[in-house]
Amino acid sequence: MPKKATKKEIQEIKSLFLKHYKNAKTELIYKNDYELLIAVMLSAQCTDKRVNLITPALFKQYPNPKALQNAPLDEIKEFIKTCSFFNNKATNLKAMAQVVCEKFNGEIPLDREILKTLPGVGQKTAKVVLIESKEANFIAVDTHVFRVSHRLGLSNAKTPLQTEEELTKIFVDNLATLHQAMVLFGRYTCKALNPQCQECFLSHLCKSKTSYKC
Repeated sequence: MPKKATKKEIQEIKSLFLKHYKNAKTELIYKNDYELLIAVMLSAQCTDKRVNLITPALFKQYPNPKALQNAPLDEIKEFIKTCSFFNNKATNLKAMAQVVCEKFNGEIPLDREILKTLPGVGQKTAKVVLIESKEANFIAVDTHVFRVSHRLGLSNAKTPLQTEEELTKIFVDNLATLHQAMVLFGRYTCKALNPQCQECFLSHLCKSKTSYKC
């Protein structure tokens, strides 16, 4: 188990992330909260790149929750069939749209606990939507954030939820930007395989090269 970062190191890591990723945003392409929620739901265990190939036709065919709730399930599946777990995701998308129409007048509810009541929306999805839509002071832990936080000694937690709690406690604020920063940093620099250590601005603070998986 790698050594934990000291308080001084944590502050340096935080400031360097905020410096290098000042205006970090998701790479998912969307125009409104409805499209954002769908894109985030599809991105579970699927790359943003793949999702961005799928969503233009999907959004054109179903431009709002009403259109999506009325869509035949098999038709939705056809649009998203190149996405991982497309059968489950299609079912959840249709069910989510039905609940949004029936309970929220076709508007995506931007509240964490209410979002979590929607079919197919768990804590991570709800937080990512709110981070992106409202810059809410949350951090969500995906595979990139999990790996980065463990390599830097920010967390030794065994689960994403425990890691999220640790990061929230040590970083306190600017969590939305830090979330986006750690995702992008993990995706392009601190990769699971062949991390780009030579060009890493945090290499002097790195505790481990282990390929952590959550």
